[in-house]
Amino acid sequence: MSIVLSNISKQFGAFKALDSISLDIAEGELVALLGPSGCGKTTLLRIIAGLEQADSGEVHLQGDNVTQQPVKNRQIGFVFQHYALFRHMTVFDNIAFGLRVKPRKERLSETVIHKKVHDLLNLVQLDWLHDRFPEQLSGGQRQRIALARALAVEPSVLLLDEPFGALDASVRKDLRLWLRHLHHELNVTSIFVTHDQEEAMEVASQIVVLNHGRIEQKGSPSQIYDRPANDFVSRFIGHTNIFDLAHDDAGWLKTLGLVATNPNDRIAHVRPHHIIVEKPTSAEAPTIVLQDWQHLGATIRLELNPDGRKAPESTIYAEMPNDRFHELALNRGDRVAMKVKQAHWFSVTA
Repeated sequence: MSIVLSNISKQFGAFKALDSISLDIAEGELVALLGPSGCGKTTLLRIIAGLEQADSGEVHLQGDNVTQQPVKNRQIGFVFQHYALFRHMTVFDNIAFGLRVKPRKERLSETVIHKKVHDLLNLVQLDWLHDRFPEQLSGGQRQRIALARALAVEPSVLLLDEPFGALDASVRKDLRLWLRHLHHELNVTSIFVTHDQEEAMEVASQIVVLNHGRIEQKGSPSQIYDRPANDFVSRFIGHTNIFDLAHDDAGWLKTLGLVATNPNDRIAHVRPHHIIVEKPTSAEAPTIVLQDWQHLGATIRLELNPDGRKAPESTIYAEMPNDRFHELALNRGDRVAMKVKQAHWFSVTA
């Protein structure tokens, strides 16, 4: 089911949660709403679901204006961060609940419900837990059961609000991969809210970056990361080094390969993996001090500091493969040559 939002605005007292949001989501997409706390992600999700009413604007599902329609008429499944499972019901009964409370003329027979629930439990790989109660499950298992319950009523749209936010990091990582594979299998238009950029990059086919109730950029993970629309997106997505022509020495920046091609450009953003670090080729070559490094598995993150710039905000981060780091045999305090391969330039900060 396609989703079209037109000029959605929402205010809570003096706080403007959403400021004229317009967004098209194609059928079958897995979209992440990404942004800092208070940017309007959950409010937008609740308006799509019908759990919140917009002050202005329209919500269209598959071409139909559902702005004034109640939740029950929107064919939407909703998965909350804290599972919202019924504690007094077994796993089986939790999933069957939505099917059993349908109007009598729409209700399936118990035989069909039984088969459908076990099919869903097999889909989320937890059929062996059908007779357990929620308190007997792990957090990751509860979240998968909550998802199965949402899928039981065959929603045309699936909405997930910080679905993995309450889970341990290792469980979150496993469930991200599982959710992506499940989505490929079901192809249900899905939107999930997250403030975790890694989660959005790993799971979503499209990312919508929100800030102060406005859309900063929409695109694929590679578009968002490789071609950020502005200073805010570049800072928020992934790690970036920031060089400011107004404060940094232009001559020093030029030796790094940082030269603005547009006269209005003032801020250069450089990803750590776009910095090349080598041993100096001559005594006269400009160098920078290797202050420290962190071992990130296959990657080493270097902390570089120009002379006289010992404040943390002046640290420049570079990344290189682990084997290259060992090949260079670098030590703390070494002077190294540094070059920038690529930068994103912006005229002003956000």
